[in-house]
Amino acid sequence: MPLKIETFSNISGGNAFFKALTHPIAAEKAQELLSVLAAKGPVAIYDPLDAAEAVAQALPIALLPLAGYFVQDVESQGRTFAAHAAELAMALPGAKASSLLIIAFEATRLASQIEHLLPAGMEVHSLDALRLPDAMLSDPARYLSPLNFATNFAFFRDGGGHHTRLVTANYWGAYGGKAVRLWCRLYDGAGKRLAQWEEQAGPPNAAIVLDSGEIRARFDLPEFAGQLFVHVTGIAGHDVVKYALDTYGDGGDVLSCTHDANSWPADFYAGLPAPDEGEEVVLWLQNSQPFEIPAGEIEMNVMGRPEAVPLAGPLGPFATRRLSVSELLPEARWPRQVEIAAGKYVVRPRYEVFASNGRRRIAHVNVERTDLKPDPKLAELGAAMGKGHILPAPVLPLARFDTFILPTPMARGIERFPLKATIYDASGEPVAEHRFGNLRRDHASLLDVSALLAGNGGGLPCGHGHAELTYDFEAGCEADGWMHGLFRYRDRVSGHTAESSFGSHMFNSVLVYGNEPQSYSGRAPGLTTRLFLRIGQKPYGTLCHLIYPASTPWHAKSETALILTSNRGEEIARAHVAIPCGGSCHWRVSETFEAKALEAAGEGAYVIIRDTTCRLFGYHGLVCGEASFSLDHMFGF
Repeated sequence: MPLKIETFSNISGGNAFFKALTHPIAAEKAQELLSVLAAKGPVAIYDPLDAAEAVAQALPIALLPLAGYFVQDVESQGRTFAAHAAELAMALPGAKASSLLIIAFEATRLASQIEHLLPAGMEVHSLDALRLPDAMLSDPARYLSPLNFATNFAFFRDGGGHHTRLVTANYWGAYGGKAVRLWCRLYDGAGKRLAQWEEQAGPPNAAIVLDSGEIRARFDLPEFAGQLFVHVTGIAGHDVVKYALDTYGDGGDVLSCTHDANSWPADFYAGLPAPDEGEEVVLWLQNSQPFEIPAGEIEMNVMGRPEAVPLAGPLGPFATRRLSVSELLPEARWPRQVEIAAGKYVVRPRYEVFASNGRRRIAHVNVERTDLKPDPKLAELGAAMGKGHILPAPVLPLARFDTFILPTPMARGIERFPLKATIYDASGEPVAEHRFGNLRRDHASLLDVSALLAGNGGGLPCGHGHAELTYDFEAGCEADGWMHGLFRYRDRVSGHTAESSFGSHMFNSVLVYGNEPQSYSGRAPGLTTRLFLRIGQKPYGTLCHLIYPASTPWHAKSETALILTSNRGEEIARAHVAIPCGGSCHWRVSETFEAKALEAAGEGAYVIIRDTTCRLFGYHGLVCGEASFSLDHMFGF
């Protein structure tokens, strides 16, 4: 059965209780607590917050020698836990138990409320036995503050000539965080702890780089393909751990990039591509929990089809398994897609495509929403919100790259979704349009942008531009505002391929609908830009593709600053670009900043894309000469 633990709410955000319960350190302390309770004899459960069922999925408290289940809420009387009917707390004096376990953190007040009811000699325990050390708390006054659980996982591999590099910055220091540091634990494929250490984050805005090769050498480790758990402490202002993750090789033909794993495990993920002819698609399934995933709990199915194939065999705590889509779903072929019933056991997984030409690429799937239903009002917003929801993506230089677009359904409650794609040149002029029609969940409608432009009688004046997916309400009205797409790019020179996927937003409108145009800080609308662009180290160059989408007419041109920032967080140089409204800008770091400025910025330097006049959407990547390239969407903080 899927875990019945709330990990994330689109209304209230991440659930700190879940993270406090499943943190690796908490899991180790939980085993000590359970051993103590089991040794002392019968245990009574006091559940004032109605959390015992959820906790029991992470901690085997139902297997303790229980001698009663007690609740505080009168309306909870009579329900059961582990075959014990709930009794009100007033019945505690009759409990035949040696110990009482209070199912709550910060339980001192709760314990004092019932102290007079406890039989003589009864020991009182609570989930506070699982608390992290005070030195790891950013907000010591509130244990369940989200700031105390700024954690995330990363796919991490080093071996066979393949390496991974996590890059971010100490953005918490800019919000007022003091002595920010990263507590890191590396697990191998079996879930065994390989190494544990702390990294100082440096001054505000300093670069943070975790390289698998350096870490492997530092701790004298064997080859590994597992996951890295990161907990950032001393933070302020932002409880989300964002990062760019590059996979690179000893040879120039190995290169991909993706981003943070979204640290709240979800019920479903979608956007996993089925293999093309001659390809193998591997899902790297990584258990994000400190307990085993039972056999059959994870399932995969071809998108839109009910037949699901379960994962054979259990997956241990924090372990990694390589799953071949072709072995599980042999009938699935590109451009079909696969969805994953993950049961809240894993954070957003990565997948790796092994192409017929020997190349590899890594990307990620996305969270499939379970709370969304079609919104009929979206079709009525045209007069106020113009284009409404826009999903923008680059059209890379046509002389070298082919661009493919595959719409991906990303909500369980939608059966059809009407879409169209419009191709714009760099100045924002539309040059071609493709109507997908009213797509079904199980569609296989792939758009070849290069072929569309060729059939339309031309290309793009600057050789590059961008595509926008929007709802096509002439084809149908079943829209939910969670439009997604997978964008695949093929280099005709090297044969290398990269892909990225993301969802739509409303952009650059003073009006709001729901929480759109989305703002990452404060109330919508979000009308400014702060994007992070890590700079590749030799032999890798860095590319960036900025898009200025606008749901309604906005400022004629952007006022975009490209701020070269040193590895210590200091501004080294600044350049400016003016992107036409509805247009885009494709640029390289090496062509924008002088070599001496880049040298002064140092290894780990980055660029902040800042604009206070509009919200831009960006894609970034690395380029290894003529050998390979990578591409993914950017993040901000």
